[in-house]
Amino acid sequence: MSAHAESFRLSTRGKGTYEITAECQRIIASSGIRTGTATIFVQHTSCSLVIYENADPSARTDLHSFFDHLVPEDTPYFVHTHEGPDDMPSHLRMVLTRTSEVIPVMNSRLALGTWQGIFLFEHRRAPHTRSIVISIVGDP
Repeated sequence: MSAHAESFRLSTRGKGTYEITAECQRIIASSGIRTGTATIFVQHTSCSLVIYENADPSARTDLHSFFDHLVPEDTPYFVHTHEGPDDMPSHLRMVLTRTSEVIPVMNSRLALGTWQGIFLFEHRRAPHTRSIVISIVGDP
């Protein structure tokens, strides 16, 4: 059994989804691990990771709209607002999604479905630089 860990940074332009599948795949391919699992983890509390449709961008547009409706920024009873009106909604949106994904690795590739991609889901309006860690465990 072997293990490999690596991190990378992603600059966002504000709210939205940013596909990171290719960068994750590059790290897995260079790890030397052929069969195992990859854990992908984002080190922040105001963004998240999702596995989502990567063929039709309108699916992500609907995802963004759904979360804007589900956790609106103008909720009057939020107390944690010292970083702006999108601060508390971003934390709640993160809790409703995930900060990590575990994906099987087969033949040194992520075992994603045909239309699946891995996305960083940025919940803040302002641009941010996000840190993502990948840990791969398995057999060479």
